[in-house]
Amino acid sequence: MLRHRQPDLTVVMDNVNKAHNLSAIIRSCDCVGIGEIHAISYRKSIYTEQNAAAGTSKWITMNLYPDVESAYNKLTTSGMQILVATNREECQDFRNIDYTIPTALVVGAEWDGISEEAIKGADHAITIPMLGMGESLNVSVATAVILFEAQRQRSLKGMYDQPQLKPDTLEKMLFELAYPRLSRELREKKLP
Repeated sequence: MLRHRQPDLTVVMDNVNKAHNLSAIIRSCDCVGIGEIHAISYRKSIYTEQNAAAGTSKWITMNLYPDVESAYNKLTTSGMQILVATNREECQDFRNIDYTIPTALVVGAEWDGISEEAIKGADHAITIPMLGMGESLNVSVATAVILFEAQRQRSLKGMYDQPQLKPDTLEKMLFELAYPRLSRELREKKLP
């Protein structure tokens, strides 16, 4: 699993608040090799331990932010392009984006969609073309569709063939995942 992690691919959930959607997004992230995700929420915590995650939430690190600006500052500092998924006319087809460069995909809340602040701060607005009466997919489904396009592009480029994590990061994560109780004790005692 760690050999396939893509540290330069992530998802940002802009006030996605339904636990089953959060969990399904986490599961899709794990399936394409994302190990760290981000959530913007007006709440102090969000619940992600649902059956839809199929246990994958323990393999994913989630960073929680109080606002879009805080999350975007972290992502742009990391050199990521920021893509917002929405269904506006000026959007690009999600398949026409290069996901092999560092990318953060921002998805919006179930009812309100993505915030204006998130759209304004993004590099590109993307959409999944719709041909039926529905104007959009469920947020977790849309996220999965886009992430699997990113996985397809990255696979073609060989980005899953070699570990993308730095060797010391990979070894540390391997130890922490293989020995969670011991790792927690060492962290609490501030030991290496």
